[in-house]
Amino acid sequence: MTSTLPPLRAVRFAVSYALLRAAADIADHWIQSDHQAATKGQHDHTEGQSSAAGRRACAAHVASYTATQAVVLLAGTGLLGVRLRPVPVAAALAVSAVTHYVADRREPLRRLAEATGKGTFVRLADHGLNGGYLLDQSWHHGWETAAALIASA
Repeated sequence: MTSTLPPLRAVRFAVSYALLRAAADIADHWIQSDHQAATKGQHDHTEGQSSAAGRRACAAHVASYTATQAVVLLAGTGLLGVRLRPVPVAAALAVSAVTHYVADRREPLRRLAEATGKGTFVRLADHGLNGGYLLDQSWHHGWETAAALIASA
């Protein structure tokens, strides 16, 4: 007789991904302050902006973002009875935090878009679309998938 239950790591991955993704949306759209959202991408090369202010705002946002992901991941897996190991969870949260910071400083993602032929799309802000936001979110989704894979180890 064969088991119909999915492998344990697959369950841990699915649960981790769902919780990390939900927490990311909450952190990005409800927890992040207006000041953080407006300032985190500032760079000295733009008149009236400050790279130091941008780094501080981005770091504060990423701290609350990571805390939100940690709380949701730990509470959710606890409620579901899914056990994750602490070291992979810490590594997953670190990957999510670092990659989130890189994207939210905006310049690295803009440069990557330019280098991969997505320059026109990253600047799109018409027809109800915002290419920069969409590329930012797809970057986060991809790295949250990697984080969930790490957390499920």
